[in-house]
Amino acid sequence: MVSRTPTKQPLSPLPRAASGSPTKPTPSPSPSPASARRRRVLRRGSPGRIKSLAATFDTSLRGCRRRLLKLFARLAVLGSPTKRRAAAAGFRRLRSPPRSPSPPTPKPNQVAAVSPQLPLPLPPVSPGRRTLFLDLDETLIHSQTDPAARARHDFAVRPVIAGQAVTFYVAKRPGVDAFLAAAAAAFELVVFTAGLPEYASLVLDRLDPRGALFAHRLYRGACRDAGDGRLVKDLAATGRDLRRAVIVDDNPNAYSLQPDNAVPVAPFIDDADDHELERVMGILSIAAEFDDVRDAIKRYKEIVEAS
Repeated sequence: MVSRTPTKQPLSPLPRAASGSPTKPTPSPSPSPASARRRRVLRRGSPGRIKSLAATFDTSLRGCRRRLLKLFARLAVLGSPTKRRAAAAGFRRLRSPPRSPSPPTPKPNQVAAVSPQLPLPLPPVSPGRRTLFLDLDETLIHSQTDPAARARHDFAVRPVIAGQAVTFYVAKRPGVDAFLAAAAAAFELVVFTAGLPEYASLVLDRLDPRGALFAHRLYRGACRDAGDGRLVKDLAATGRDLRRAVIVDDNPNAYSLQPDNAVPVAPFIDDADDHELERVMGILSIAAEFDDVRDAIKRYKEIVEAS
């Protein structure tokens, strides 16, 4: 019997709840009245306000990028002491082990799970273009079936799952439209979601109504089953060079096979003041300038851990 929770696989098998968020095993917390008012105000904006918000996003992105560049430069200085200081402190230089090359592109018959909508590996990408894999639920949007969510949703979709129509009320993460436009200009965008295609395809059609943003869409069928209830997104199975691939996801289990390629993001539920996508785009704009994006991601994570 097909689950009525189409978007995400829980971390471990849990009994089905009677109602709640379709993306997580626990109900979403009710937003504060102030948060709901802020969301309604944002949605009622005029075209001029939308342009103003886009300009604000662009300004914030440039500022975030400058701060990250300064932090990277500082990290490089702090992490490279002079020989004299290192010797005085009793340190000796260690050789870094050679990084293993990216695994070869798997043959189609080597892929354990294949999306019925798009066989793996993916078609070749343009030479020199990097690939950005994006999760959907709790990364770009949040959805739930609770009718109370009507007051704070951006749009609704009504897929037919297991022969029954289910209404999902979808809230977009703040800044998602500007983020997708900026990311699509710099990367090949691939949505990689553990959600069912009946549901996720309708949401993606609303995020990308002209079909100009997402190069490919991968659904639950393209995920690997870890055997313990977890679904894993194997980037190597897509045929993309791991030196030029980044995944943005709120669930660490999803990128457990390639953690060095992951930019973690906080789960989004209903925070009108959320700025995660601005931060992520700042990191991505820097990673796009590296021969191996994993080097940029590693430096960023070192800065976060040291702060």
